[in-house]
Amino acid sequence: MTDRVLVTGATGFIAQHCILQLTEAGYAVRGTARGSGRTQEVANVLIPHLSVPARSLLANEFEVVSADLGADEGWPAAVEECRFVLHVASPLPRRPPKHDDELIVPAREGTLRVLRAAHEAGVERVVLTSSIAAIIYGNHRTRTFDESDWSNVHGARIGAYEKSKTIAERAAWDFVNSLEGPAPLQLVVINPGLVLGPILSPDWGTSAELVRRIMTRGVPAIPDINFATVDVRDVASAHVVAMTTPGAAGERFICAIENHSMMEVAKILQGHLAGRGYRIPTKRLPSIVIRVMATWDRTVRLALNDLGTVQDLDSTKIRRVLAWNPRGLHEMTIATADSMIEYGVVSAKK
Repeated sequence: MTDRVLVTGATGFIAQHCILQLTEAGYAVRGTARGSGRTQEVANVLIPHLSVPARSLLANEFEVVSADLGADEGWPAAVEECRFVLHVASPLPRRPPKHDDELIVPAREGTLRVLRAAHEAGVERVVLTSSIAAIIYGNHRTRTFDESDWSNVHGARIGAYEKSKTIAERAAWDFVNSLEGPAPLQLVVINPGLVLGPILSPDWGTSAELVRRIMTRGVPAIPDINFATVDVRDVASAHVVAMTTPGAAGERFICAIENHSMMEVAKILQGHLAGRGYRIPTKRLPSIVIRVMATWDRTVRLALNDLGTVQDLDSTKIRRVLAWNPRGLHEMTIATADSMIEYGVVSAKK
């Protein structure tokens, strides 16, 4: 019998790459979305990226069911007969919310809804998509961070999104650790950095906004911002491997390569797109200018907590336990740019 896996947030960037890899690996996948009747919509996005055998499996086994993180309805049916759950769905804004609870409450309560339903249905293991947002923020960035670290929700330089990921992940661990019985639900947490890589449709998601802004000169020059990046394909592979690796149960994994600057991304794009009509900014933008821009551009405001800092992370654990071998910055940046051009998200200036 083919093992069934539930992937929450099936219309999302990371979730759809997870579904691709699960289907190629022979799993039957069920996805969730906030609305009903979206099976064919998601399938149409996935089909061009699948092998012929995987397309057949998708046609016969794949479905998207309605389940909202803000309500209990739908989750018992969603997890029914699933051996594993990948809980990928979580609010990820393109702009800061007016109030922190707009992100914190649905992230925490939605995670607990999924875990309760999975536990009651006898699911073997849940792989939760958290973030390095739950590890490094609200702390001084003068050291290397690992999986033993947690973001300080009361510290300086932490936003609503980072708080939501931290609080939701802590709630998940507290719930699973409270369970008793002979075969309690297992939890694995994947903590990605800034996720780049190929988009699969014109909906580029928040993660790829960095590359889109550079390609469209949405910023006049490049600010002093650094990220620990990761390719979405490597995030998906970490989720799939974490489902069945015995040593992964009860662990969290930093899923990112080394720290890189936004300027490095810009220079990769400049070299790759030279002569194709894209005017890539490569001059340095003074930090005072980005702070002024943030007063009226709420998207820019999301990056303020990373201005003038680095994200120094130790990814030894995921490489050792999950045999993780990630792509580099050059490959993931070019894949992001090329796919954005392919799907018409950006276009060259005449």
